[in-house]
Amino acid sequence: MTTYAIEAENVVKRFGDFTAIEDIRLQIPKGYIYGFLGPNGCGKSTTIRVLTGLLHPTSGQVNVLGLDIPRESEQLRLKIGYMTQKFSLYDDLSVEENLQFIGQIFGMDRQRLRQRLTQQLQTYGLDQRRKQRVGGMSGGQKQRLSLAAATMHNPELLFLDEPTSAVDPENRREFWEQLFDLSDQGTTILVTSHYMDEAERCHRLAIMDSGRIRADGEPEQLMNDMGVNVVEVRANNLRTLKEHLLTFPQVRSAAQLGIRLRVLIYQDIVEPAMWLRSQIPELANAEIAVVRPSLEDVFVTVTGEGRQ
Repeated sequence: MTTYAIEAENVVKRFGDFTAIEDIRLQIPKGYIYGFLGPNGCGKSTTIRVLTGLLHPTSGQVNVLGLDIPRESEQLRLKIGYMTQKFSLYDDLSVEENLQFIGQIFGMDRQRLRQRLTQQLQTYGLDQRRKQRVGGMSGGQKQRLSLAAATMHNPELLFLDEPTSAVDPENRREFWEQLFDLSDQGTTILVTSHYMDEAERCHRLAIMDSGRIRADGEPEQLMNDMGVNVVEVRANNLRTLKEHLLTFPQVRSAAQLGIRLRVLIYQDIVEPAMWLRSQIPELANAEIAVVRPSLEDVFVTVTGEGRQ
């Protein structure tokens, strides 16, 4: 028995002359929450469609839950759940009717469907709303219903495409607690997100850019291995200072955060704060501090956004 839910080796997908994904390699352990980060158009959605068997790879090997994809993609569909960014259930049906419909699609018998429906309504806090028409629900309630529907058939593997893009921070936090419950029960989860704080919650994540995976590892490991020191500067005329700093080859990126400038300096500069003062005399009395890297710093470092 493999310990990996997903294994992909040298996967390429081309559309005519355009290469959407190039040399994708993945090993996602069972039970992990695996994050997928990247700019729009970088190939995340194409990769997911290849992994689910919706698209045939141009070349490479894909194995998901022990099945050869796309050859055995029909068998795979009974083992996976999928939650899209856009709410895709039926507004004119009640909460209960939507879940019943999903259960029937997956061939549940009447007794099993009744048991599972009750269980899902309780798990996702929807038991008091079972008769409510979905069109009148809030964004957070619809999100919980979407997750309940995606896991109605107890999938071994769950694909989530930016699942929290339309909900507030409190609902996002609650949603992630539910994901960790699923992970603890053995469900493997692949989630795409544009929220860096969400990505830090993942057990492991990949960062994509221009169709390639540029980084892959545990969030803390990626932050430690990024090859830059992060310095924050409090000074006057931050916009002018930023443009000046970006002319130095030792500076990977600079971005303003309120009254501070966050500067990424390559690690061959051993004393980045001292180096800044020596290069820019105006910073002699400025407040400069070396700070902990963030996942956003990793993202900027490994993608093409560092000098924008």
